[in-house]
Amino acid sequence: MEPGQQDWMSGLPEQLWDIPLTNLAIPGSHDAMSYCLDITSPLIRSESDFLRLLDSVLCCFTRPVIFKWATTQETLVSVASWLRSHPKEIVILDCSHFEGMDKSCHNSFILSIKKLFGLKLCPRKEPDLTLRSLWASGYQVILRYDDQIAEKYPELWLELPYWWANQRTAEGVIRYLELGHAGRPEGFFVAGLNLTADRIFITKNPKKSLRTLTYENWGHLREWLEEQTPGSGSQSFNIIAGDFVGTLPLCSLVISLNQKLLQQHNSSQIKKNH
Repeated sequence: MEPGQQDWMSGLPEQLWDIPLTNLAIPGSHDAMSYCLDITSPLIRSESDFLRLLDSVLCCFTRPVIFKWATTQETLVSVASWLRSHPKEIVILDCSHFEGMDKSCHNSFILSIKKLFGLKLCPRKEPDLTLRSLWASGYQVILRYDDQIAEKYPELWLELPYWWANQRTAEGVIRYLELGHAGRPEGFFVAGLNLTADRIFITKNPKKSLRTLTYENWGHLREWLEEQTPGSGSQSFNIIAGDFVGTLPLCSLVISLNQKLLQQHNSSQIKKNH
């Protein structure tokens, strides 16, 4: 995300502060925590106790939770630090892929998360998910935990559907997002613009990669994205995620969709006044 967009929530017009986050257009990243890692990436001695604990429990889980392994940054710790500098921004995190973790490991990891974020964790039964209400409560983190153990922790969210097309072309992704569902869920959900290339395709096309496919299809995906409208309608989208968001303008495009909500709000106000 570009520096000027890091405070985009607090920069929204006041007319949108009372709209639930589930109806806003929110940019997301599909590749932010794993694009430069593999399972053999080493954990060096200078890592913090928090990260070393995770690595001792399950290395294949800690590998995808680091931004750039070369600089040994801890993703969750980095997020917590960033939130302190951006007190009116809310982040939505999805923790998943817990293969091999037992109940004890889950509890240890969850306690570490609670210690790290503290009162910034928004309870899943919070009735008012508007910016104005979350700011007043001091909540900045909505964290979905993809394991049944999360049910006993009120700070953790249980559901965050991710609409993944599993297609390698923009046409396939768009067709899936438009026709593959009866309508949007009531709460948060993610529409994934990320492409997928299977091994057979990569083997037959050695010069192709996920990056080249994403760039080749970006023009079509961008045209489709610009036509979308957030809100509570059955065809509306909420969180829109993609790959390589650091080099493609997905974040700015998604954020700009909220101007359509502002136009709708202003139009309704004009009608009320006449």
